[in-house]
Amino acid sequence: MESLIKLLTKKKLKLSTAESCTGGLLASLIASVNGASKVFNLGLITYSNQAKIKILKVNKNIIRKYGAVSKECCAAMVINLSKISKANINVSITGIAGPNGGTKQKPVGLVYIGIKKGNKIQINKCLFRSRKRLSIQRATVKKALKFIISVAK
Repeated sequence: MESLIKLLTKKKLKLSTAESCTGGLLASLIASVNGASKVFNLGLITYSNQAKIKILKVNKNIIRKYGAVSKECCAAMVINLSKISKANINVSITGIAGPNGGTKQKPVGLVYIGIKKGNKIQINKCLFRSRKRLSIQRATVKKALKFIISVAK
C-alpha cells in the first residue's frame, strides 16, 4: 500500500473511489497509510441502488435494464465519480460479495471494477470463486489496487 501512495505522490496523481460491494474497504486501506492525504481525494460508499442514483447520478434506467452489478452501471459510477471528485484516477466497484444474492447469470463473486484516468475508461469483469464474503471483498480490493498501479505508472 505504501508503494501505491509513493507512486501517486511521485506522479502527482489524485485518487477517488466509489465502492458498493466492498463497503469502503479499498478507501479504508488507502487512508490507513501515512501520506495518503496527499493523494486520496474522496471515497464514497454507494451501497444501495438509491445511493448510486442520488449521489453518483447513475441513471435509474441503467440499473433497471442491466442491474447494479453490470459493466454499464460500473461505467456510469466511474464516469460520474470523476465529475464529482476531479481526481486524476477514479475507481468504481460493484458486485455480489455473497454468500447470498447470486443468480445463474450473476453468481456470487461477480464483480466489476471500473478505472478512469483522463478520458480512458477500463471496465474489468472479475469472477472470484470463493463463497466467503470477506474473501471476495479482499480479492476485489487486491485486484483494484493492481489496476490502479497499472494506470498510474
